[in-house]
This record gives sequence, C-alpha cells and structure tokens, in this order.
Amino acid sequence: MSHPLIRVLTLLELLQSNARLSGAELADRLDTDVRTVRRYTAHLRDLGIPVEAERGRYGGYRLARGYRMPPLVLTNDEALAVVLGLLAAERLGMGTAAPASAGALAKIERVLPHALREPLAAMRETLSFTANAVIGQAPGTGVLLALAQASRAHTTVGISHQSWRQEHTERDIDPYGVVFHTGRWYVVGHDHLRDGLRTFRIDRIASVTTRADGFTAPDGFDPVAHLTSTLAQGPYRWQVEVTVHGPLDEITRRLPRSAVTLTARPTGVLMHARAERLDGMAHMLASLEWPFTIHQPDELRQALKDLAAQLTAAAQRRPEELPQ
Repeated sequence: MSHPLIRVLTLLELLQSNARLSGAELADRLDTDVRTVRRYTAHLRDLGIPVEAERGRYGGYRLARGYRMPPLVLTNDEALAVVLGLLAAERLGMGTAAPASAGALAKIERVLPHALREPLAAMRETLSFTANAVIGQAPGTGVLLALAQASRAHTTVGISHQSWRQEHTERDIDPYGVVFHTGRWYVVGHDHLRDGLRTFRIDRIASVTTRADGFTAPDGFDPVAHLTSTLAQGPYRWQVEVTVHGPLDEITRRLPRSAVTLTARPTGVLMHARAERLDGMAHMLASLEWPFTIHQPDELRQALKDLAAQLTAAAQRRPEELPQ
C-alpha cells in the first residue's frame, strides 16, 4: 500500500465499514503513522466527505451521521477481483434464481471510468476456461441467504420442501452449513421431522421461516465431508472396494471426494465407491500411479482386463493399418 491515493481510498473504506476508529487503529491498518492519518482525513474533507474527529482518550474518526457514499468506489485491483468473481460464479453454476451476475456486471461497467471499463470489458469478452460450464440448479436468493444467516446464528428454521418425488413437506431443521457442489447448493443439518442428519438441495426449498429456538452444532462437524460422503453412497449398481497402495494425502488429491471415501490402512488406502458402470471405474483406477488390489466386485477385474486389451491393441496399431 505504497501510493498515498490508495491509502486515502482505503481510509475512506475503513470509515464506511466502522462506526469509529482511533487514529492509532487507522495508522496500524494503513501501515503509517497518526500524523499521516490526520493529513489523509484532511484530504477527504477537501473532497467534500464529512470526516468527524473526536478528541480525547477515547476519541477517533468517523463519517458524519447519515452520510452515505456513492454506491461504488473500487480500485483497479478490486474491480478486477469483482469481475473475475462474477465470471467464475457464472461458470461454476453458482448463480441464484434472478440474473444477478449479469445485472451486477452491467452496473459495475456503467459506473466505472472509461480507462478501467474498457480493459475489464476486454477481460470479460476474451476470458476462457479449461473446464466446461456447469448448468446449475439456481436457488432463490432469499432462501439461500436465510439459510446462511440461520447457520451462522445457530437458529432453527422451518422449511417448505419438495422432494425429487414431488412430495411436499413442512419441517424444521437446524442448518449446520451451506455447501456448493458441482452446480448445486445444499444445506446440511439436523432434521426435526426425521430426527436425524439430513441433506437438502436448496433449489427444492420454497421458503424459510426463522424459529425462536437455537441449536448447537456437533463439535468438529464438517458439512463438506458429510455431503460428499453422502453423495458417494448414492443408489448405484455396483459397490466397489479397492485398496490403493499409496500415500493417503496424494491419493486424496487425485480422486474426487464426491465419488469415493478413503480410509488409511496399514496396507494402503481402502477406497469405497459406488458406480453405475464398471468401465468408468476401471479407467479411474488405471489412471493412478500406484498399484491396487480389488476386494469387490470380481466383475471389476474383467473390466480392467477389457481396458488393458483395448490399450494393448491401440499400442500395437500402426499408421499403415488405418483404412485408406
């Protein structure tokens, strides 16, 4: 934060975000001294921004009561971060029910100065992703925010929920956390109706009502780990159990948490998974750099043999054998 103008803008942001800050606190946040803070506040007053100074031991600086700044004051780096965040959210399928990302981008571009608006527009129009776009299931903004607030405040909520079978229920839940996973939003928590831990897709929740009751989440509960473990145990045709003879941390980075559960064992890492097709599981195992031992099902051995035969045939095929 070397440029004085950046410090002045940061000072303004701090005053907007806090009711009052002492000169020492501002100096510490700005990495400068109290005398320089006084000079920066004078610059803001020269710009017509009413910064009030309170003297004394408990004094400090604040914006005049009732004063509101224009809706957007961003540095170049901040504007780039916002635009990239909106583009990435759209790509990942993180949008809500309304076209919020497109509206936010339009508003940002409209209020930014031309010198910054043109480079950001170029970024938006030329940026490419290596991953395919996700077609997300968008939840209602109010529902999503209400669940997030209830999770942070540890407050029980009532939800109006519709299952994939189109069955409608009214139930109370204790939301332990909100998770975004592969294009969908989920809430994980204790379901009072079933008296157990449940996971709900948020796009299937029509409304949220705050209750007067509070709750305490289990110590160390990880909503992400619970969600991925639950999804990995879905209703698939094959139950797969394989020991991968390699280090747990590296295997964890290679295998998708939504598809497998991994447990460290003396002989390696025990992998449990479920699959609808064994040829896909064979491809995944063949992509690993460590040896493995199949426990079940035996049909997976044949799937690997079939894959090995395909690879052997491909390795032996020569260009002159191609049809003319």
